[in-house]
Amino acid sequence: MVFRKPPDGGWGWVIVVVSFFTQFLCYGSPLAVGVLYLEWLDAFGEGKGKTAWVGSLANGIGLLASPVCSICVSSFGARPVAIFSGFMVAGGLMMSSFAPNIYFLYLSYGIVVGLGCGLLYTATVTITCQYFDKRRGLALGLISTGSSVGLFIYAALQRELIDLYGLDGCLLIVGALSLNILACGSLMRPLESSDSPSPEKSCVDKVPDQCFVYHEKEKTVEENISILEKGCIDEKCVNNVPDFKQDNIINKNVLSSINVNEKDTYKKKVVEQTNFCKQLAKRKWQLYLNYWEETIVLFKNKVFSALFVAILLFDIGGFPPSLLMEDVARSANIDEEDYHMPLISIIGIMTAVGKLILGILADFKWINTLYLYVITLLMTGVALFAIPFAKSYLTLAMLSGILGFLTGNWSIFPYVTTKTVGIEKLTHAYGILMFFAGLGNSLGPPIVGWFYDWTQEYDTAFYFSGFCVLLGGFLLLLAALPCWNACTTQSSKLPPNTYSYKVASSA
Repeated sequence: MVFRKPPDGGWGWVIVVVSFFTQFLCYGSPLAVGVLYLEWLDAFGEGKGKTAWVGSLANGIGLLASPVCSICVSSFGARPVAIFSGFMVAGGLMMSSFAPNIYFLYLSYGIVVGLGCGLLYTATVTITCQYFDKRRGLALGLISTGSSVGLFIYAALQRELIDLYGLDGCLLIVGALSLNILACGSLMRPLESSDSPSPEKSCVDKVPDQCFVYHEKEKTVEENISILEKGCIDEKCVNNVPDFKQDNIINKNVLSSINVNEKDTYKKKVVEQTNFCKQLAKRKWQLYLNYWEETIVLFKNKVFSALFVAILLFDIGGFPPSLLMEDVARSANIDEEDYHMPLISIIGIMTAVGKLILGILADFKWINTLYLYVITLLMTGVALFAIPFAKSYLTLAMLSGILGFLTGNWSIFPYVTTKTVGIEKLTHAYGILMFFAGLGNSLGPPIVGWFYDWTQEYDTAFYFSGFCVLLGGFLLLLAALPCWNACTTQSSKLPPNTYSYKVASSA
């Protein structure tokens, strides 16, 4: 498919608006799942660790399945994937209202809704990148705030719907709202060149001849006999030769010679097709080996290895507050009259602010994005250590705002990855990192919930979370210290695909 040059405007701004609302509608409920988490605890009576799997799967499965999501969008396009995923998200939410137990929620809310969100995220980012080039950073920043605004609004909306219609009614209404994703997806018009010449051959015509081994066998012997008999009849009509016995003998001789030639041709093409399949399998195997060789080269980079550990530990320790903060407030016996705003809403709105401010800071040449990212990790760890000491709504609200702002470091994570491995390896490296980020999102809340089930308090759980984030931050800081620059002076001796992060370089 031939694409026009990205217009950096025009219909692209419509794409930005619909992508914003798509992320708003699909991620609103999964990110604000902490409100539903309390209701599921009361409804099913399961442990906090087991119940936390629902929200962690909904937020982590999309990242874990990011390679599959990318293949779907590349194969079918952003518009069909967005419409299909809209049905998945809406259907999963509505199915969850009929859940008889927590295990049903693992499938309906955790996997179906989570996978739909992952597909929608990939579709919105892909279609936005197609429409923008010079303003791509601005466009991506705008659509990424849709999920944060969705968290802010859905936290209060779901609580109000639960008070009015109960948990089941809330999920049905939220699922019905998600059907608006279909309207947003229908507006994701692909950027296809209108003046591109129509292909002269169809896709079938472009398939090489080796793929049609059995084409010559499609004509059966009976067809050949009928054709030959017809030709002989026409010849007899012209020459008026009435010798039928002689004609039958001639026909049999011709047919026998044709069958011999046909068998030779068939055997030849079978051999050609076998060789073709062998070459194709060999090429695919070579690509597979190259992929793993490039992966090994990536992990030889000290900073990338530290970044991989840091993102895994950050999501294990830093994601649980957005899911469990409401239960933390309830466990601290905070009076509901003191609730001026849900804590999850505070996290959501401050995450949007953090994404914008940290993204702006990353554009300054005198700011090193790697150090900026390390600072956010260390501050997140300190804030997590402070949660057990918060015994009032005000202190929990302040910590929620700080954690939400620091969680906005997702906006600078692509910058850090690019500076670490180079633009050539960005797609490969980012896919690996996102997989482990999804793994951390899936494991973090259940681990914190299990700590509570064992100790009947959240203090130990958040000490563990803070330790994980601090450990990841310090490892990344040590890997990026200037003392490692001595290794970069010998970069010419390294393999061409090896990358080293120069801390002194401008971000």
